Amino acid sequence: MEMLIAIAIGTLTASGLYLMLRARTFPVILGLSLLSYAVNLFLFVSGRILLNAPPILGDATEYTDPLPQALVLTAIVISFAMTAVLVIMALGAYLVSGHDRIDTEDQP
Repeated sequence: MEMLIAIAIGTLTASGLYLMLRARTFPVILGLSLLSYAVNLFLFVSGRILLNAPPILGDATEYTDPLPQALVLTAIVISFAMTAVLVIMALGAYLVSGHDRIDTEDQP
């Protein structure tokens, strides 16, 4: 199970970095979203992978840590707001310049 999650995190990270290096705004936004998914999955897994284990309750021998779950919920909200702001900024830049390339300077 741990190997599958490690491969998923690595794939999300590699795909996100690849898309972040593109020359257009939409793939950059998608790459940033994939990187945030990779970080969220990493945070979630850091709370232990145990099936049918309760959260911290008294003297349980096996338990899951609820703190990473709270961190992931907060990170999901923040990444959604960040993505919305980036989409609005990219749309505004596209409407002003007429293209969505990020590696060119404005030509008169």
